[in-house]
Amino acid sequence: MNMHKNARLTPRGRLLMVRRVEEQGWRVADAALAAGLSERRAYIWLERYRAGGEIALHDRSSTPARYRDCGLSKRDGEIERLRRQRLTGEQIARQLGVARSTVGAVLRRRGLGRLKALDPVPPVVRYERQRPGELLHLDTKKLGRIEGVGHRITGRQPGAINRHRGIGWEALHVAVDDASRLAYTELLPDEKKESALAFLGHALDWFARHGVAVERVMTDNGSAYRSHDFRHRLAQAGIRHIRTRPYTPRTNGKAERFIQTSLREWAYARAYSSSAERSQAMQPWIGAYKHTSQHPSVYVIEENRLC
Repeated sequence: MNMHKNARLTPRGRLLMVRRVEEQGWRVADAALAAGLSERRAYIWLERYRAGGEIALHDRSSTPARYRDCGLSKRDGEIERLRRQRLTGEQIARQLGVARSTVGAVLRRRGLGRLKALDPVPPVVRYERQRPGELLHLDTKKLGRIEGVGHRITGRQPGAINRHRGIGWEALHVAVDDASRLAYTELLPDEKKESALAFLGHALDWFARHGVAVERVMTDNGSAYRSHDFRHRLAQAGIRHIRTRPYTPRTNGKAERFIQTSLREWAYARAYSSSAERSQAMQPWIGAYKHTSQHPSVYVIEENRLC
C-alpha cells in the first residue's frame, strides 16, 4: 500500500489504537496521545471501527460517491440557445442572471467556448489540374542558420551563454506543379522580394527546360508576392497570379505538404553542425525522394539550386 508521506498511522497502528480503547480499557485521550493523534481524529477512527470492523481502518478511495449529472439541463439549454445567437459569455450571464464562470463552464462542456465553433466546418475541396503548367504553387519556409549543434541535442547547461544569437535565417523556396507534382527548390538568404523574384525566374526557366509552360502561379499574401515587381514579372511572362485566402494555408496545400515533408525528412531529420552541412544533405535527400514510392504527393523532383 502506498501511504501518504504525512500519515501518522498505518492501518495496523490504527487497529492497535482502537483495541487499546475497546479491549484494554484505555481512555480515548490517552490512546490518541500514545498514537500521536488528536483526540478528535481518534474518535473518528473508533467510530469507523465500530461501524465496519477492521477493514474500515484502511484508507478509502478518493473517488466521489456521487457525480454531478452533466446532462443538458434547462439552464444549459438556454445558455446554448443564446450562444448560438452569437452572444458573448458576459452577455449571457447578465441576461440569465448567473455567474460568468458558470456560463463559461457550460460553453466549454458543450464545445461552444469559441465563437468559431458555431460556424459549420467547411467541406474539404480537393482539386487537381489536368495538364502540367496550369497551376504552379509557390511557398517559402524560414530555416534558422546553424553554427554547431545546439541545446536541443546537447541539453541546455545552467549559466550557458547563447552563442548562437544573431546567426540569422535562410529560406527554403519551393515551386510545385499542381498536375504533375514536378517540384523545384532553392535555399536562398531570405524571403524578401529580391529573393522571391530570383527564385521565380529560375523556377520558370527550369520548368520551361522540362517542357512545362506555366499559366498560373499561386502564392500566399506575403509582402514579396504582393510587390509590384513580382506582379510585373508575372505579367511580362503572361502568367496569371492567384493569391490564397488570408489565414487559409490549405488553399496552397500541395506546397505546404511538400515543405512539411522536407522539414521532417531532411531539415530536421538529424543534427547538423552547420548550415552548409544541411545544404549539402539536401541533394542526396532529393535524389532518394525522387525514386521512393512512399510519397505519392510529389512524383518527380529534379535538380535543385543551393545558394
